[in-house]
Amino acid sequence: MSVDLSILDLAQVGRSETVAASFAASVDLARGAEQWGYKRIWYAEHHNMSTIASSAPAVLIAHVAAHTSSIRLGAGGVMLPNHAPLTVAEQFGTLAELHPGRIDLGLGRAPGSDQKTFTALRRTIADAERFPQDVLELQGYLTGQSHVEGVTATPGAGTDVPLYILGSSLFGAQVAAALGLPYAFASHFAPQALTEAVALYRREFRPSAVLAQPYVIAGVGVIADEDADRAAAQLRAAKRARINVLFARDRQFTDEECDAILTMPQGRQIEQMMTYCGVGTPAQVREYLDWFTGHADADELILASFAPDREVWRNTFAHLAPVPAPVG
Repeated sequence: MSVDLSILDLAQVGRSETVAASFAASVDLARGAEQWGYKRIWYAEHHNMSTIASSAPAVLIAHVAAHTSSIRLGAGGVMLPNHAPLTVAEQFGTLAELHPGRIDLGLGRAPGSDQKTFTALRRTIADAERFPQDVLELQGYLTGQSHVEGVTATPGAGTDVPLYILGSSLFGAQVAAALGLPYAFASHFAPQALTEAVALYRREFRPSAVLAQPYVIAGVGVIADEDADRAAAQLRAAKRARINVLFARDRQFTDEECDAILTMPQGRQIEQMMTYCGVGTPAQVREYLDWFTGHADADELILASFAPDREVWRNTFAHLAPVPAPVG
């Protein structure tokens, strides 16, 4: 690969799997990724989703960091409208003091769930509208140059935790460009504006004290297996699982029902969400990632394994490792 590779671990909770088992798998993956040469692992804040356990990224990062020694760990991201900037600064400042040089902080503007959950978090739409100002306030706390007179983040001040702006639209690209921060695009599930957003970010980027040149991280789905048919079957299973997450209510759809829904307009939405996904043998997926790097004009790729099967999920990252890794 011509660019660095990183991992997005959604801390997925599989069918008949416990949350504790999901966390154990995340630790196991991080230990492997540390040996395989991946640059970083990020965990994304989601709420009210029974299949994703990363609702508290700072806590999960602390747990994984305590069981690893060198790989960078971070949020990809913290949904800033859900939190006071001071609280985020204190949490990630604590992490940075405990694990110097290893902590990243990606920031998103979306609530990370539905409107009911947004309300349960005691947040409003107005909180999202303050996103650029909140980023600057948070940055001030972490650099020790607080924008709020008389308020200092302890821990936090002077840790200079690196900030990344996450986005799936032109808005995030504009914010990242205006503030001179790295930009991570969520093309692994929201691909529509990828090329336009990256072009806008690079065109409008203003150098800052933390970044002289634009830096783009692009998300991409992957499923790699020595058996290409098994990889394809895992993609079908992933689409069926997403149908159940998004559309099922009081029961799970059968495989046949999921396949029928995939032919409907709702199903085409699932297909569109998974536009950027490399599936097949390791060689085929690496070839796809080479293509995607150029297509996305990316400086770094962050890989999300869509495989529902734990073995295929873990081995996908081993197969694609920057440093050749034993699989099994």
